[in-house]
Amino acid sequence: MLSEWTVSGNCQTKIFRMGSSTTTPCSNGFSYSRYTKKSHMPSLGLALVLLVSLVSPTSSCTEQEKSSLLQLLAGLSQDGDLTTSWRHGTDCCTWEGITCNQDRKVTDVSLASRGLEGPISPFLGNLTGLLRLNLSRNLLSGGLPLELVSSSSILVLDISFNRLTGGLSELPSSTPARPLQVLNISSNLLTGILPSTTWEVMKSLVVFNASSNRFTGQIPTTPCVSAPSFAVLELSFNQLSGNIPSGLGNCSVLKLLGAGYNKLSGTLPDELFKVTSLEHLSLPNNWLEGALDDISKLINLVTLDLGGNELSGNIPESIGGLKRLEEQGQLCKPVQSKKTRSSFQ
Repeated sequence: MLSEWTVSGNCQTKIFRMGSSTTTPCSNGFSYSRYTKKSHMPSLGLALVLLVSLVSPTSSCTEQEKSSLLQLLAGLSQDGDLTTSWRHGTDCCTWEGITCNQDRKVTDVSLASRGLEGPISPFLGNLTGLLRLNLSRNLLSGGLPLELVSSSSILVLDISFNRLTGGLSELPSSTPARPLQVLNISSNLLTGILPSTTWEVMKSLVVFNASSNRFTGQIPTTPCVSAPSFAVLELSFNQLSGNIPSGLGNCSVLKLLGAGYNKLSGTLPDELFKVTSLEHLSLPNNWLEGALDDISKLINLVTLDLGGNELSGNIPESIGGLKRLEEQGQLCKPVQSKKTRSSFQ
């Protein structure tokens, strides 16, 4: 006789008992029920058939995704022994550093600290289900492919601590909104002016870390308007110049602002002191001037470093009212002359 199964959701394993009705919760919160009248198939054999059909993947990753990953491998001069698992004729979901979802689409490429050398392949942009790409702490060179920054799927892009050169390309403002939330390009050799229109389409951006590069120009403020959840802006150790823009006052949920060791000048804008969400403010070793009378308005400050500037006046007594302040850098550190300091930047 037939056995009737009712299944909801996708379970990894199911328990089979002959001659009884069983309901078992699945890992995703759904459940299934089985009602058996009579069966002439041996219970062990039927259990094995069911287990294999439920656990074994119905397919492997697509040839397009496999090809896109192999394009990265082919361009590397040092592949960190990836060739031992990245082989033709095998399922790329089983390759080292690769994670797939239940639909066998690549969601994660995690290849940090593998000693990889060579360029980053733009074909990684063809991984339409890719959510997280981590190529940090390698020896990768060349430019950052626009296909990755403009990806319609990537949420986290980390290519920090490599040897990438060139600049960040502009995306036209007509580009559909992109889902990127975290962009970490710190500790490379990137140059040029930080883009302006690109941020208009990064409406989900939360973290932008471009520290320890060679960027010039001014601090961008577009993310403060286009990305309502923008919380971290780290630009220390570059060659940025100009004033600290008043547009930072539009970063209503900004928690960290780091722009130390640049060539910033002028006074701290009044609008900056309205960003009461700030927890970490680090602007040491610039050419900033003026007083700190309003610093106590940043009531959530945990760390503060303004040393190595040309600030004047006394440290306001009201700073003692910042109850969360744990680490205070040298606010009145003796400064070098502009001529001397510029020779180190």
